[in-house]
Amino acid sequence: MGEQIESSWKKQLQTEIEQPYFKELTDFVQQEYATTTCYPAEKEIFAAFDWSNFDSTKVVIIGQDPYHGPKQANGLCFSVQDTIPHPPSLINIFKEIATDINVPYPKSGNLERWAKQGVLLLNATLTVRAHEAGSHQKKGWETFTDAVIQKISDEKEGIVFLLWGGFAKKKTKLIDVTKHHVLTSGHPSPLSANRGYWFGNKHFSGTNAILTSMGKDPIKW
Repeated sequence: MGEQIESSWKKQLQTEIEQPYFKELTDFVQQEYATTTCYPAEKEIFAAFDWSNFDSTKVVIIGQDPYHGPKQANGLCFSVQDTIPHPPSLINIFKEIATDINVPYPKSGNLERWAKQGVLLLNATLTVRAHEAGSHQKKGWETFTDAVIQKISDEKEGIVFLLWGGFAKKKTKLIDVTKHHVLTSGHPSPLSANRGYWFGNKHFSGTNAILTSMGKDPIKW
């Protein structure tokens, strides 16, 4: 499974890929895909790395699990395939963008357009069994994706990390906050957003202000 990872990331993560747990994870995932319906499609498991290579990554958004409904997940956290109805959290993300930076609500929920600009859309768990949320948690994915965050923190500077909700905020411990920027808020899910923990966080204008201050191109959200 490690051979699927984009080359610049694979170079950074080679030691991790060679760990025994990753072999066990690979065996588990291959067995699951061979015997049950899983998401995203096998070729999209590492899509987040394909679109935003190690050198170009400048923003990191951390999700938890891929969507577990048909034709939704495409390997990028919070993102769905073109023409698929937007899930509730994604709707709230787009609403916040609209009010924060006055960008019209988009037709497509496919966030490849962000990833191509250097936004790493990383789920903590990269696969899931159909209709069974969390079914591939605690199988090794979290160890791998934590290593990704740690590697970004160690090897890069000035990355903007967007940590939404309690789960994502726990990743702060992996990040050197003296050389990176960490923006936190509630999760965009309706439960959190309707309690006032999401809307008005201005993370999208805030991210662009940080990037611009460092001489980097802002993200076209």
